[in-house]
Amino acid sequence: MIPKTLVSRYLQPLAPIDTGLAPEGKLPRPAAGVLFDIYGTLFVSGSGDIGAADTGARRADRVADLLARYGRPGDPAALFEALKKRVLEEHRRMKARGVDFPEIRIEHTWRDLLGFADLQQARRFAVEYECIVNPVYPMPHLAELLALCRRRGIVMGVISNAQFYTPYLFHWFLGARLGRLGIDPRLTFFSFRHGVAKPSRRLFEMAAARLQARGLSPGRVVYLGNDMRNDVLPAADTGFATALFAGDWRSLRLREDDPACRDRAPDLVITDLLQLAAHF
Repeated sequence: MIPKTLVSRYLQPLAPIDTGLAPEGKLPRPAAGVLFDIYGTLFVSGSGDIGAADTGARRADRVADLLARYGRPGDPAALFEALKKRVLEEHRRMKARGVDFPEIRIEHTWRDLLGFADLQQARRFAVEYECIVNPVYPMPHLAELLALCRRRGIVMGVISNAQFYTPYLFHWFLGARLGRLGIDPRLTFFSFRHGVAKPSRRLFEMAAARLQARGLSPGRVVYLGNDMRNDVLPAADTGFATALFAGDWRSLRLREDDPACRDRAPDLVITDLLQLAAHF
């Protein structure tokens, strides 16, 4: 566990930016369960999504200070470019092995890129770097939605592009780990753990199989995410009901220029997390 004391200086409030959209639609049937995306859905993401960050002029000085503290002084812009190059190289290697949408383990990438001998040090650096380039904060009413789902006995899980530090967000901001918040660890699928990322259907298929094993068909579960291509399409193609979260302009991805998304629509559009409660 990465302690909150390491990141407390970075945990500053972020408010969602209105998208101008209105809630609409209806699920085919009331949902008995919900699977969540995290970045841009449950948490405001300063860059819009994990992996989409750039250092920018405002954050470059903080990254430079971070590098100096870890004994790796250098140019933040050059570091960012080196990171992108290394990630692309790793993706190419994984695609050559047949992974459709590869996911890396960022602590290993930082260890190799900056020469950390200790993987734990690479993890701590990765956490602080991510907090600088992609600050996050809970979406309004996140805690209330999770509490409501627990009270109603709604099955909860997660399918999200993520890194090892992603689960810590719930502990840092809500004071509890996923299981204590009612999110079933057996229904939690993070990309870094499986080496594959959305929009691959693999994580959704794994979730569907796990749900069916406990007698719950995917059609009775709604998947909530902010991205038409990464969230709505693979969820719908795997048999889940779908809800598009359109509560923050930074992260909303309608993908209107993507041919695969042009003739597809979610079952439901919501602009506040608590709006989902009417569909359980």
